[in-house]
Amino acid sequence: MSTNLTEAENATVGAIVGIIEVLCLQPFNYCKNMIQQGQPLTADPRKLYRGVGANCVNMGGCTMVQFAVGGGLKSFVTSNNTKELTPANEMLCGLGAGMVSAAVGTPLELIMIQQQRKGLSTVPTVKSMLSGGHIARGFLGCAIREGLWTVGYMSIPPIVRKQLRLNFPDTFDTDDKARIPAALLGGLFACYLTHPVDTIKTCMQGDVERGTYGTFVETGKSILKEKGVTGFYGGATFRYGRMACAVFMMDKLQAVIGPALYPDKF
Repeated sequence: MSTNLTEAENATVGAIVGIIEVLCLQPFNYCKNMIQQGQPLTADPRKLYRGVGANCVNMGGCTMVQFAVGGGLKSFVTSNNTKELTPANEMLCGLGAGMVSAAVGTPLELIMIQQQRKGLSTVPTVKSMLSGGHIARGFLGCAIREGLWTVGYMSIPPIVRKQLRLNFPDTFDTDDKARIPAALLGGLFACYLTHPVDTIKTCMQGDVERGTYGTFVETGKSILKEKGVTGFYGGATFRYGRMACAVFMMDKLQAVIGPALYPDKF
């Protein structure tokens, strides 16, 4: 998100960035979701990309909201303070943007996970979720995860890049050189801090019938009883792989797509 762009322009950049990320990294998402639910993995591309349409809408929509809200929050902060954003303000803007986006992400992730689990097409899955009153299931977990994930990909990389360039100017003399370590650190933060919450959310959305998992707290207790603390980190390797790649891609893409679409703003 950029303070140079309007909310609508940031939203456009965010939607493009989110869709590109999903199309490249959907198999990581599938494997993570299956492991979290104790389901078998596959190398069949038809299954690895099951639910990709819903996930494109999900990531495109969520990233659009995150860029728009985050850019608006950054503009608001800087309009009241002519100085650059502090790291704390940068992270608070990311957190707020991510939590707002959960209103978009929750139903779309529910549809994707149900498609991955049951193999149904989009329309029957949507009808089933709406008629069963399940469409908001997992919202709390999604809000917490998206808030911290947005901090990980949107707020931490620019902070880390700036510090690396200030403290190690000979090694990191350009943003591109500092981008990889910034992405690895942002992905690490976003993955392991949020993974327990993501596991609870995924289990809830995979079990809309509530045969095993009930509310957010009940699901957390069930996972702890069944698998111990390590149960909250099922699929974390696939998720970190995806996140490290995603943070790098999204950080780089927003730096390229924004100026390409709106050159007069940069």
